[in-house]
Amino acid sequence: MRKRYITIKDIAKAANVSINTVSRALNDKPDINYKTKEKILKIAEELGYVKNITASSLRNRKTKTIGVLFKDITNPFFVEVLKGIEKATKENNYSLILMDIEKDYELEKKALNIMAEKRVDGILISPVRKGNNKFNKIMNLNIPYVIIGDHFEDMDADEIYADDLKGGYLATKHLIEKGKKDIVFLNVKNHNFVSQSRLLGYKKALNEAKIRVNNKMIFNINEDVNDAYEKVLEIIKSKLKFDSIFCFNDILAYGAIKALREEKMDIPEEIMVVGYDDIIYSSIIDLTTIRIPKFELGYKAFYILLDKINHKENERIKIILDVKLIERKTT
Repeated sequence: MRKRYITIKDIAKAANVSINTVSRALNDKPDINYKTKEKILKIAEELGYVKNITASSLRNRKTKTIGVLFKDITNPFFVEVLKGIEKATKENNYSLILMDIEKDYELEKKALNIMAEKRVDGILISPVRKGNNKFNKIMNLNIPYVIIGDHFEDMDADEIYADDLKGGYLATKHLIEKGKKDIVFLNVKNHNFVSQSRLLGYKKALNEAKIRVNNKMIFNINEDVNDAYEKVLEIIKSKLKFDSIFCFNDILAYGAIKALREEKMDIPEEIMVVGYDDIIYSSIIDLTTIRIPKFELGYKAFYILLDKINHKENERIKIILDVKLIERKTT
C-alpha cells in the first residue's frame, strides 16, 4: 500500500506546536522564534515532508509550471534551446512539462489539451503549420503563449526567432567570396517562414553578386539526414554542375557531407559545404555554419512568457535575434 504524504498537521503534532507555527516556519516567516523554526524544519526533514504545490496553486491560481512543445526533441538544436529555458525556469522556481509533437499537427492539438488539463501557467511552442486553421487551438485556450524559433506573419502573437534572411545571405555570400558560383541550396519541403527567409537570403546574395538564380539548384527535401544524403547522391549522378552546397540546417549538411565523401569528392577543395544552426556536433566535424544563439533563444523566450503570465506586458513582443557565420574547414 502506498504511504500517504506527510502534512503540516503531522509536523505540528510531532513538534508539539500549532499548525500555524509550522506554516510560518516552512514559509520562512520572520515572526517566529529561531530555535522553534530550526526544530520544526528538522522534524519536517526527518518525517520526509514535501510541500503540496497543488494546494498552493489552488490558492494562488498559478501552478508555477509551463508547457514546452517542440517539433523534434531529438534535434540537438532544440536541446540547446531547452537549456536556456531550463536556466530561466530555475531562476524563477518554475517547472516545465516537455512534449515532442513530432511535426504532427494532430499531436500538437493533443499536447495543447494536455497542457490545458495540467493548468500550466503558459506555453512555449515551436508550432506545426497546417492550412488556415494552423493555430486556432492555442488561441482558444486562453493561456499565455510565446512562439519560439518561428514567425507567423498573419498572427497577432508573441514571438522570438532568428534573423534567417540574414543567415541565408551570409552563408551564400561566404561561398561566393570563396569563388563559388554554382551553389546548390538544400532547403526543406515545409515552406514556412524560416525556410522561405533562408531562401530569400540565398537569392539576395546571388543577385547582389550578379549571379543568376537557377531554380534547378534549389531542392526541397524532408528535414532528415538520410534524405539529404540520398538527394546529394542523386544530384551527383545527374551530372548537375555545382561547386558548393548551402544546407537549410546542420542535420542536412551531415547527410550531404556523407554523400560527397562516399563519392570521393574533396571537401572543401572540390565542393564546399555550409550548414545552419551550429549545433553541438558541427564543431567536431569542422562544419562551416550559421550560428543561432540557441541558449539565448530559450532563455529570453521564458522571460517574455513570464511577463505575459504576470500581466506585466500587454503589447505584442517580437524579438529577432542576430546570427553570424562560423567559418571552419568545410569552406
